Amino acid sequence: MAVMPATQSQTDPTLLLTSKVVVSKIFVHGIRIDAEVGVYPHERGRTQPLLVDVELDVAWAGADRLADTVNYETIVAAARAVADEGHIELVELYAEHLAGRCLADPRVTRVRVRVDKPEALAPHAAGAGVEITVVRG
Repeated sequence: MAVMPATQSQTDPTLLLTSKVVVSKIFVHGIRIDAEVGVYPHERGRTQPLLVDVELDVAWAGADRLADTVNYETIVAAARAVADEGHIELVELYAEHLAGRCLADPRVTRVRVRVDKPEALAPHAAGAGVEITVVRG
């Protein structure tokens, strides 16, 4: 069996990265947010915990500085900012607002937001919530 010689793209990983579009997946899981969320009277005027996971697809061009990529802290800040907007009736709407804030960064091509409301069905379930995916059109 003959062995084919390696091409430069097989041996030089920097050439591989510069000749293709690389998508990095940036994620923050388990963001703890206290938010006024819910449709029931007992959910109004008080906060309750949310556990939020955010995953972003970001076009990556070999960034080696924080300023060249999406900082994890901006994702957490966006999750808090949505909660600070005031009462939100549905976790679906919370997820949509957070996805919109993430897509404000033009490098983000796709965002997945999962919102878990751990007290929603207590003590019968550990949590309930929603997961949405938004792709830049």
